[in-house]
Amino acid sequence: MVTHRVHDDAPHTEETFERLAVSSQGPEHDVLREELVEAWLPMAHRLARRFRDKGESVEDLEQVAAVGLVKAVDRYDPGRGAFEPYAVPTITGELRRHFRDHAWDLRVPRRIKDLRNKARFARRDLMNRPDHPDREPSTQEIAQEAGLSCDEVREGMEALESYRSLSLDAEVGAAEQGYSLSDTLGETEPAYDLVADREAAKEGLAHLPERERVILYLRFFEDMTQARIGEELGISQMHVSRLIARSCATIRDDADPQAGRDRAA
Repeated sequence: MVTHRVHDDAPHTEETFERLAVSSQGPEHDVLREELVEAWLPMAHRLARRFRDKGESVEDLEQVAAVGLVKAVDRYDPGRGAFEPYAVPTITGELRRHFRDHAWDLRVPRRIKDLRNKARFARRDLMNRPDHPDREPSTQEIAQEAGLSCDEVREGMEALESYRSLSLDAEVGAAEQGYSLSDTLGETEPAYDLVADREAAKEGLAHLPERERVILYLRFFEDMTQARIGEELGISQMHVSRLIARSCATIRDDADPQAGRDRAA
C-alpha cells in the first residue's frame, strides 16, 4: 500500500483504514470511522481556512469541510493509494460546492455562477500576466482568455454584483454627501391604499340619487360642514346628517353585500 503523505502533520492511519475496509456495518465499523474522521479533522479545518476571505465564517466552513471529510472516509479504497491525495480534492470540492450553491445573497442560476467564475478567473489571470498592460482587461480579452462569448462574459461579470447584496444603510456617493442607499429609494405612496376603496365605492355611488351624491361630494371633497351644505340645499343640518349616514351605509353594503346582510339580520 502507498503511504506517501503530502503534509507532515497528516496522521498515520493506514492500518485503521485497512481495518475499516474489511469490517462490516456495526459498532466496530462506526468506531473506526469516527476515529479516522477525528484524526483527519485538523487537515479538513486547514483546507477550510483557505476560504476564510470569501465572506463565510470559519466555523461554517469547517462544518462544510467536515462533511467533505466524512464523504472521503466513506468512499476511500485503501488499495488505490494514499488517503490524503484522495481526501483533499473531495473536501475542497465540497467547499466549492458550498460557495456555488449557498453563499449568494441572491438566487442565481448555476449557469450564471459558472460564467461568473470563468470570467473572474480569466480576468485575474490576465491581470497577473507580466506582459499585460496596466489596465482593466476588456470584455473581448476576457472572452478570449475564458473561451466565452462577449455576451457570456457580460452575464458573468454582472453576476459578480449579486454575490453580496448591499445594506440599505450603505453610503452612496461621496462621503461628504452623507446619504445612504435607502435615501435614494422612493417612499410608499399613501394614496395607493385608497385605490381599492375608491373602486369598491364606485358602484354604490352610482346607485345613489343625484342629491345624495352632491352632498357627499360637498362634505368629503369640498370639506364643507353639514350646516353649510344644508344652507346650500335648503334643508336642515340634521337632514344632511341622516342623508350622509344613509348614503355611506348604502355604499358599504354594495361594496360588501355579506356585511350588509349581517347588519340587516
